[in-house]
Amino acid sequence: MMDVQRYLARIGCSGPCPPTLETLRYLHLNHLLTVPFENLTIHTRGRVRLELPLLYEKIVVNHRGGFCFEINGLFSWLLSQMGYDVTLLSAQIRSRFTGAYGPPFDHLFLMVKVDEHRWLCDVGFGSGFQLPLSLETDSPQIQSHGVYRLRSEGNLIFMESKSEIGGECWTEQYKFTLEPRDRADFRAMCDYHQSSVSSLMFCKSLCSLLLPTGRITIMGRRLIISSLGSGDGEHASRTITDLSDEEITELLREKFGIVLQAPLIPKDNVVLPPIKY
Repeated sequence: MMDVQRYLARIGCSGPCPPTLETLRYLHLNHLLTVPFENLTIHTRGRVRLELPLLYEKIVVNHRGGFCFEINGLFSWLLSQMGYDVTLLSAQIRSRFTGAYGPPFDHLFLMVKVDEHRWLCDVGFGSGFQLPLSLETDSPQIQSHGVYRLRSEGNLIFMESKSEIGGECWTEQYKFTLEPRDRADFRAMCDYHQSSVSSLMFCKSLCSLLLPTGRITIMGRRLIISSLGSGDGEHASRTITDLSDEEITELLREKFGIVLQAPLIPKDNVVLPPIKY
């Protein structure tokens, strides 16, 4: 049975949780700090499925993470159960490896309305904003790990950011419209991301988690740790360490709380440019 209280416990949330903006911000940040962005099911010869009870079993009961269709899909259920007005949205992600945008329905994320104010929520992007972004402004929105803005061109909206580590230029992360979507709309792209040489999910095994001071990621056989700078003169940094298979298993358990039930096949292939859309 899918249980709201057990889900809240999974993401470290306790106490009264009325459907307010304060609660939404609390849930969003805690989700990012506790549920990894990961695609390890694909790289343990498994198959990602999007039925809500299966996602609940995976993420809440088995203490796993997932990618956007899984994490944001389940998060939308939680928010709806708590009384929020939730709309599923679709985006096309700009690949940091190829510079190209992915196909339609490339990414699932959420619009949540609180007191007639619209907010973007995305706990399944991997390196996105930490708190909900206001859709009511095009001004930069400063958060703990970066600066973000929503730039409109006609009916298209671009989510842009400045790097977590000293970035000065705006970088497009994804583009989208506000057209409401259904869960079934994303099934074909979920299959695509498990089989396409133009998909990061298929080409690279990864597990990534937001930290209060940065981010920790395992990609292929590399450990990548990003650390934020501080007001005490400490500069932002990024370290990369090669890992053995045994070290990957240990880090998954210690840093992400993940114990896989099948052998992981680490993968770090080149992502090929997709057909232009």
